[in-house]
Amino acid sequence: MNKKHRKQLNDHLDRFLHDMLSVLGRSERRDAAAQYVQGLLSEFERKTALTIGNRFGGLDGQAIQQLLQASPWDPLALHQSLNRKAIAELKPTEVLVIDDTGFPKRGTHSVGVARQYSGTLGKVDNCQVAVSLHYATASASFPLGWSLYLPEAWIADPVRRKKARIPDRVVFRKKWELALDLLDTAVADGIAPGIVIADAGYGVGKEFRDGLTARQLQYNLGITEIAIFFRVPTQRKAVPGNGKYRGKTYYRYDRNLLPEAASAIAVAIPETGWETIEYGKGTRKPLRGRFAALRVQPAAGYDRDEPEEPMHWLLIQKLDDPKQPYKYFLSNQPESTSVVQLVKTAKMRWRIESDYERLKGEVGLDHYEGRSWPGWYHHVALATMAYLFLTIERLNGEFPPSNSTIVPVVHPTGHTS
Repeated sequence: MNKKHRKQLNDHLDRFLHDMLSVLGRSERRDAAAQYVQGLLSEFERKTALTIGNRFGGLDGQAIQQLLQASPWDPLALHQSLNRKAIAELKPTEVLVIDDTGFPKRGTHSVGVARQYSGTLGKVDNCQVAVSLHYATASASFPLGWSLYLPEAWIADPVRRKKARIPDRVVFRKKWELALDLLDTAVADGIAPGIVIADAGYGVGKEFRDGLTARQLQYNLGITEIAIFFRVPTQRKAVPGNGKYRGKTYYRYDRNLLPEAASAIAVAIPETGWETIEYGKGTRKPLRGRFAALRVQPAAGYDRDEPEEPMHWLLIQKLDDPKQPYKYFLSNQPESTSVVQLVKTAKMRWRIESDYERLKGEVGLDHYEGRSWPGWYHHVALATMAYLFLTIERLNGEFPPSNSTIVPVVHPTGHTS
């Protein structure tokens, strides 16, 4: 990167910081936030408040710690400004992606830390877990909001809550409930809802799918092989009670009609029922897979006399892996949706994995060492801000699209080089 290019990037960053940080109020707060974001955009190996404050020049680490831990600015207001900027710069949304990511931690004092399962780590370990919602198009994606998951042990411990400064309003919420909360916030802020996609950790939950349906949202969700379906539209029938329940009427499915597991449906598909579909571009060659799509009726709860669900798409991908021969997706997209559309929508979930990788590898999302609830949300908002700047500059051709180490925007002295 030559001096002219670096100066141009610094000019872009100055304007970006000026526009986005106005919601923080006081000038010293904006100055500290600007320096922190610049540090997150640097090549520092560990992008902590102390490292940035001591090496970047201008402010010490204590001023940045004050910004993160004690300053009363609202991270949600900053997210709203960032989201408006993202919508203005990116193409109209195609999908909204939901997932969660883990932050490995030592000790027991960081807010939300516990021995819990993290998909990022692929195991149970000592970590924090955060749910996020991402706006995604074919060319870019961006996190619209974050929610730190608090295990029930944290919610029920008043001493830990007070020490971590967890607000009284915060109650236990399952991850899928946090995801719905993030969707509600995004829609209330004017985000045009695209098709919601998520992995099987969310897709298997009927309550989560019902929540999306109640919000009139279309979805394309990963599910597991044990999900069950009726092959044809099935309705409950009135059945009169007997014995002491005589005079009551129950509604039950035909006991002679049993649902089938997704795995059984996949195995029964003939070889001619699979279609090779190209769904993306890899680094060396197009991404292709073999898929089949069928209309089915979800049958979860059928033996508990729960109301029937409408017909859905069951999308199945055939893999060359004896340990995992198939992948499964469930979608309430219209019946007129083509198999190609179903596949391309389902496969856009990779966008959130790319976001997580870059957020952690490029702007230090997982480098935060503070322990409090406000500090975590302040750091995440500013890391998201740094990521939006990189996303916009990449779309404008200022940064390479690879996941390699970023080119530093600003030299650690705070001066352009």
